[in-house]
Amino acid sequence: MTTDTPARLLQLLSLLQTPREWPGSELADRLQVSRRTVRRDVDRLRELGYPVQATMGADGGYRLVAGKALPPLVLDDEEAVAIAVGLRAGAGHAVEGIEEASVRALAKLEQVLPTRLRHRVNTLGAATSSLVYSGGGDGATIAPETLTVLAAATSGHERLRFSYEAGDGARTRRLTEPYRLVSAGRRWYLVAYDMDRDDWRTFRVDRVSEPFATGARFVPREVPTGDAAEFMRATVWRGSPTFEIDVAFAAPVAEVARRLPPAFGTPEATGEDSCRLRSTVKDSLEWAAMRLAMTGVDFTVHGPAELVEQVAQLGSRLTRATSA
Repeated sequence: MTTDTPARLLQLLSLLQTPREWPGSELADRLQVSRRTVRRDVDRLRELGYPVQATMGADGGYRLVAGKALPPLVLDDEEAVAIAVGLRAGAGHAVEGIEEASVRALAKLEQVLPTRLRHRVNTLGAATSSLVYSGGGDGATIAPETLTVLAAATSGHERLRFSYEAGDGARTRRLTEPYRLVSAGRRWYLVAYDMDRDDWRTFRVDRVSEPFATGARFVPREVPTGDAAEFMRATVWRGSPTFEIDVAFAAPVAEVARRLPPAFGTPEATGEDSCRLRSTVKDSLEWAAMRLAMTGVDFTVHGPAELVEQVAQLGSRLTRATSA
């Protein structure tokens, strides 16, 4: 039986945050208290601002519903680290309106993080660089544990071993001196010095498995470009096709600039209610066509021909999707 009332309230709140309705008897069994105690604890949560809704019936049930204000949340360790890392990424990316809010939220969260979790968040943050990405990407899933191991080895200057699957499916074992993690769009990359190949390499983190730090310390070398994000850009995108796009918009330049991703560059005004964008896009014209459509304003593609085709295909798909 949980006799510590604050601890029991936290446990009850953690259960109620699961999106389902909890019968009073089940909550009583989970908390090892009486149903009367459950009712009193629910009343305490309501006094603290948590909108707990009760349902009528022989057994009765409880669930947490959306309220007018956001009360404190109860997070487990992994959830807290994931949110803190996500907020740091939001604070560092050029997404309009999100940077300031991310910084405020991160400051509040880090203020209450236990020391052990703050260290994990700081380790991952210190080992990471961000890069604005002007392409698509499949957004492959990465285990949080993999990022944590890579980040710890990077910030601790500790040699790292892992298995790596190349683009053609070939698997190799690597011994590296990890330099920096780079977040680019929906992918993560590790910039590291490959000990066996005696050269710098960039690894896609979603292709890394079984990573472990060897315990052997090293003095970090100087990355060739002087910056990990620039090295990643030069190596990963070296063979990617480049397209010069030319698009005219029937909307004021300030409105279009606000709706375009930063990687597209800045359009130039051609009139009070019109502007034109001449920019360079790497790798994915399908992604470019989608982002142009997401501006929500009328536009005309003047080039290249491949982008004209992608926009036409996107339009056809959308038209078919709305056909009866």
